[in-house]
Amino acid sequence: MKIPPIQPWPTTAEAAIAKQRQLSTQVITRDQLGQIQFIAGVDAGFVQDGTVTRAAVAVLNLSDLQLIDHAIAYLPTTFPYIPGLLSFREVPAIMEALQQITTAPDLILCDGQGLAHPRRFGIACHLGVLLDCPTIGVAKSRLIGTHNPVPDAKGHWSPLMDRTETIGAVLRSRDRTNPLYVSIGHRISLSTAIDYVLRCTPKYRLPETTRWADKLASNRQGGPKLSNPQTTQPANPPGEQMELF
Repeated sequence: MKIPPIQPWPTTAEAAIAKQRQLSTQVITRDQLGQIQFIAGVDAGFVQDGTVTRAAVAVLNLSDLQLIDHAIAYLPTTFPYIPGLLSFREVPAIMEALQQITTAPDLILCDGQGLAHPRRFGIACHLGVLLDCPTIGVAKSRLIGTHNPVPDAKGHWSPLMDRTETIGAVLRSRDRTNPLYVSIGHRISLSTAIDYVLRCTPKYRLPETTRWADKLASNRQGGPKLSNPQTTQPANPPGEQMELF
């Protein structure tokens, strides 16, 4: 996948916040989607006491949610852990992983927030704007906002509000399980984002894209089964033994 250059990259919280405010004006909150055939999940984890970022991308066919391509990338971690600025810590390695895949996704689901962010610029917005690609934020927990109770049945949702502004949806993706926090990333409306998240959660609470990307990024055993996908696996960092499946 062809990735645009992302330099210069902020190194301080002040510069990162200024960049968020600048780029947030470029977020498109209406549907600008072509045909969606391939969907991707992205996630990042950290190794070597947080000094190295390990990012993963998993590309699936939307029609059957089977994995067809994936890549893993390692980069030195160059930005500190600061709540609200996590994309500056994770995005460089995610972009490196995306550059390695041969099947470009038509839509990316991010394990994190989109507009449901204090400056309306979570990782899904950040990645979407940098790539000019439709993205959705699918978070496991709430960062900001309030909402009414969500019925227990799958498919029900409640608006996530920040004062009078709707910043996302609290979506029940599986009966009687904790909801997901869905928000616009880029080039997609909230209603369309909810629809695609539900299409990607046929059985479990988390989208299949997220389950795959999380497994790859965190290097955990178990999880989805490999089905002869195209793969790109870089050399392991020193002292790191990779065990994916």
